Amino acid sequence: MTTVAAYAAPSAKAPLERTTIQRREVREFDVLIDIKFAGICHSDIHQAREGWGEAIFPMVPGHEIAGVVSEVGPGVTRFAVGDRVGVGCLVDSCRECDNCKAGLEQYCTGGSVGTYNAVGKDGEPTYGGYAEKIVVDENFVVRIPDGLALDVAAPLLCAGITTYSPLKHWNAGPGKKVAVLGMGGLGHMGVKIAHALGAEVTVLSQSLRKKDDGLRLGADHYYATSDPETFKELAGTFDLILSTVSAPLDLDAYLALLRTDGAFVNVGAPEEPVALNLFSVIGGRKTLAGSGIGGIQETQEMLDFCAEHGFGAEIELISASEINEAYERVLASDVRYRFVIDTATI
Repeated sequence: MTTVAAYAAPSAKAPLERTTIQRREVREFDVLIDIKFAGICHSDIHQAREGWGEAIFPMVPGHEIAGVVSEVGPGVTRFAVGDRVGVGCLVDSCRECDNCKAGLEQYCTGGSVGTYNAVGKDGEPTYGGYAEKIVVDENFVVRIPDGLALDVAAPLLCAGITTYSPLKHWNAGPGKKVAVLGMGGLGHMGVKIAHALGAEVTVLSQSLRKKDDGLRLGADHYYATSDPETFKELAGTFDLILSTVSAPLDLDAYLALLRTDGAFVNVGAPEEPVALNLFSVIGGRKTLAGSGIGGIQETQEMLDFCAEHGFGAEIELISASEINEAYERVLASDVRYRFVIDTATI
């Protein structure tokens, strides 16, 4: 085992603090990564504060990891020392179920292993990217293209793939009207990706406070959901609404914005249940759906797509000592648009 510095939540709702953790020695198919940058995802906060249920402590969050390979196991064929790589939300899966064989490891029916707040096949808890180093099986590591700086690439490992996967699955592209609900860490990536795919993009946000940013990032239109006129004007407009918010919504109101055969896809996960009148989907053959992250192959595809189109995430780079302040700012929607930890400061 190797001791590395990290930032961890010692218990639910407790401030994160500097500590040390143990990483396993490099095994045959493992890659040792010197972490350079780690994004702060809203789901880090949900899990560190047990908003989604009982969690494992101490917890080292972080599943938006960008770094450089410093050692490889003897059986590794995909990576070499010095490669620029990333790790997202998964570090293992059963690899045997139909979903895994289809490249859908995020929907593994045999039990996927999260990058943190999970238990690996060795029975040990997993620790995430708020740390100096991480050891990961090569099959769950992706290559970061040279055209992407590591700091702006880190959030793509969750925020990028979480929006790319449903936009591709529901065929966002030329001739399609796509609304992105929420203009935050996920939402701003949804705007960039939907625009790059060729869709007509509308942002639906609580206010017009971020309108200039939304238009700059590729939105064609921007509306405030706090204005009742928005729901009248946009009724029956969209082929696809991608909801990135993690607060309860009036689903009936948003489903009314879809065209016949339109889809409302959730990637944000509120902690509380939400209500729905089923006639909101019946009366227009509409789809209410959800989407997880993406498989490893699709995550690589997303990184290559972003590099090809010349964009990463919009970030605020912070030191590790600012993590707790950053959590509060995320909850206050006071970030444009993703905090990224410079792990050299851990």
